[in-house]
Amino acid sequence: MAPDQTRPRIAALEVGGTKCICAVGRTPVELRLPANRLEVPSDAGPQQVLSRITEWFAAQHAREPLQAIGIASFGPLDLDPASPSYGSITSTPKPGWRDTDWLGAFARALPQVPVAIDTDVNGAALGEWQWGAAQGLDDFVYLTMGTGIGGGAMVGGRLVHGLLHPEMGHMRVPRIAGDDFAGVCPFHGDCWEGLCSGPALQARTGKAASALAADDPAWDYLLRYTAYAIGNIVCALSPRRIILGGSVRKAGALGEAAFFAGLRRELQRSLNGYVASAALTGKGSGGIDDYIVPPTQGDDAGICGAMVLAQRLVERPAVEG
Repeated sequence: MAPDQTRPRIAALEVGGTKCICAVGRTPVELRLPANRLEVPSDAGPQQVLSRITEWFAAQHAREPLQAIGIASFGPLDLDPASPSYGSITSTPKPGWRDTDWLGAFARALPQVPVAIDTDVNGAALGEWQWGAAQGLDDFVYLTMGTGIGGGAMVGGRLVHGLLHPEMGHMRVPRIAGDDFAGVCPFHGDCWEGLCSGPALQARTGKAASALAADDPAWDYLLRYTAYAIGNIVCALSPRRIILGGSVRKAGALGEAAFFAGLRRELQRSLNGYVASAALTGKGSGGIDDYIVPPTQGDDAGICGAMVLAQRLVERPAVEG
């Protein structure tokens, strides 16, 4: 099918803890074409990564003009337009990335192209709202569990920002009796991210999540702690759906289906019938199986959301973040 030349040609960038995905195109289908994509490992450090990314986008712009750039980045981010560090990463646990200025780098490389930026999880939420598991919903939460843990919330059709932006991965959860694992978060130790992120599983077991056996006790800890955290989100925001992405949810030998089944069971146990909704207590269609789900866009939810951020600059769709 020929591309729709009436749509703006967009640059989309997802900045993750392990890699950055760059893509250009007019639709999500175009973003997925190998010729339109570049992946850059983020462990090279911010200066090399920024240089490689901006050079690639500049070459794409020279080949065919880009009309806007959308960035969905891990954080925390400064998202206050009045702040002198607007568009920069702030107090991140990722070594070497604090004060990385995304907007400044693109302003220097492509000064004529407007740029929109938001968190990686808000970007993924937008991608799922536009094309995925959140279509038709104005109240939902997108969560990711990978190198870090984060969440993006849409409430009443608007993404939540506030003072900074939600940092759901750093909420504290009750400790399970007998679990003396200290956690890996450099700020909080045993917050949800400190206990259940990919690096936390590695530190607890000595193995990556993808290498853990199906019966490893670490899965029990992870599912219970994650259910506690999601229960907090349910009580605080009352979302109509939870979409859970990231690498950890693929769950190695346990498998994604068993991971989600266990998580749904633990969430019901944690809430203990308090939230009286069929979405949480029922089975099958319209029940708990439809309440906590993987992203329809899979690992491309973030890059699709970055496209939405950029499209909003030139198309002004109805929903604002």
